[in-house]
Amino acid sequence: MSFPVFKITRPDAGLAVALQHKIDLKTKPLGALGALERLALQVGLIQQTLTPSLDAPHIAVFAGDHGAAKAGVSAFPQDVTWQMVENFLAGGAAINVFARANGLGLKIVDAGVAHDFGTRDGLVDAKVAPGTRNYIEEAAMTPAERGTAIARGASLTRELAASGCKVLGFGEMGIGNTAAASLITHYLTGTPLDDCIGRGTGLDDPGLTRKRALLAQAAERAGLPADARGSSEHAQAVLAEFGGFEIAMMVGAMLGAAEAGMVLLIDGFIVGAAFLVATRIEPNILPYAVFCHRSAEPGHQAQLKALDAEPLIDLGLRLGEGTGAALAWPLVKAAVAFLNEMASFESAGVSEKN
Repeated sequence: MSFPVFKITRPDAGLAVALQHKIDLKTKPLGALGALERLALQVGLIQQTLTPSLDAPHIAVFAGDHGAAKAGVSAFPQDVTWQMVENFLAGGAAINVFARANGLGLKIVDAGVAHDFGTRDGLVDAKVAPGTRNYIEEAAMTPAERGTAIARGASLTRELAASGCKVLGFGEMGIGNTAAASLITHYLTGTPLDDCIGRGTGLDDPGLTRKRALLAQAAERAGLPADARGSSEHAQAVLAEFGGFEIAMMVGAMLGAAEAGMVLLIDGFIVGAAFLVATRIEPNILPYAVFCHRSAEPGHQAQLKALDAEPLIDLGLRLGEGTGAALAWPLVKAAVAFLNEMASFESAGVSEKN
């Protein structure tokens, strides 16, 4: 299918002065709430209002398998992908626990798992194919498959927006997807490939050496340039060569969510790789993103540097599933709550600084 077209409008900065004035007049010293003040300003600008709301927040977890997983880029067998999807559906994974604890809706999306789940309550069947091809030997997906995944991701978020969702967090599951994210990060930031490769699900030293060798082989096969300022076409080519269907579907979901004016909660390394692709396709998406946590994966540092992003929390997380987004969510709520509910010096009858 043809590549979907997105029309994302950069938030109008004209409201920034009024928002900052409202923040500054709260009963506190100027800047005393630090990053929460910047976050309140950002959400107000995204929604173009002095009184933003965070209605029907959700996290969507996209699952997909990678052909390269069978070559040994991960410490875990590929079957863990579908087994973890079953765990999500049963409510037993970390993201289920954190979503329940923080009042977040949860969508589990089969973007391309190599397993037949049948019709299941709580599972969104958006499967493009039962896993990608082995990118060490050939491109992971065709341009048509890439376009289908992006379109289905955008459709999902547009449906959420139509139902009243104003905040969407992103998570993923896919054995081997830290390897795919490493390649994407290398190609879209220009960072040396070895500096983008980490232990993923827990590779030992020999496993890490093997992963580096396999990814170097994949990069040599593809023959693409690493371009930190790459075009949309370059990013799309990188995505088709190395991405998973869960990564491609997140790209579409992010673009669709920003087009609908949602706040995007960006998780860690794999979600960050999808967001890198999205920024190359439509740079106006960047102001809609809240970077939730700093992953322990080394490639995430390259992503954050390239995006000039400072995450809200740093807890040494490397689980994925959207867990960092769920854990950062209370800070987003707090930022909007103080903007809407905290008294001003005038309303509280408190004297201002001389």
